[in-house]
Amino acid sequence: MNPAFGIQNLEFQKLVFIALGSNLGDSRKIILDAMAQLQKTAATPIFKSSLWQTSPVNCPPDSPKFLNAIIALSPFAEETPESLLEKLQALEKEFGRSAKKILNEPRPLDLDLIAFGNEIRNSPDLILPHPRAGERRFVLQPLNEIAPELILPGQTQTVAQLLAKLNNDESCEKVFCAG
Repeated sequence: MNPAFGIQNLEFQKLVFIALGSNLGDSRKIILDAMAQLQKTAATPIFKSSLWQTSPVNCPPDSPKFLNAIIALSPFAEETPESLLEKLQALEKEFGRSAKKILNEPRPLDLDLIAFGNEIRNSPDLILPHPRAGERRFVLQPLNEIAPELILPGQTQTVAQLLAKLNNDESCEKVFCAG
């Protein structure tokens, strides 16, 4: 699906939004390969944002820049937020992610479940929607590309509105169209 047209005529409450990030290794290849793997968790073709080069946020000093993207997918009927989280964590490991030693350290693949339809969770393992999604340009910019009218559960403003009012110095530059 062409990300330039965004998600149209679909009900957001039936979609899952996943943020992808990488700042170790061949990040472009890693993100594109991860998108291909994530297609296997979807009932229909996924929507893909472009790849965006972004400044590291709350990372150790001298951390490399990230490549970030967002996908939207229609999950299979039996999928739950918890079962999908397990698949995302397994995929991170498959791409070489190891247990955290330092908070926000460089990593080959980071997958964050941003929203799972209208589901709300607040457990030690999963918080939905992602608690900082509305504050991060590296999430909002690619999300705005494919779903500008999305209102995350618990929010009152669209992704486009949240992005417009965001006041931080994160850099975010489109570098590759994945669609």
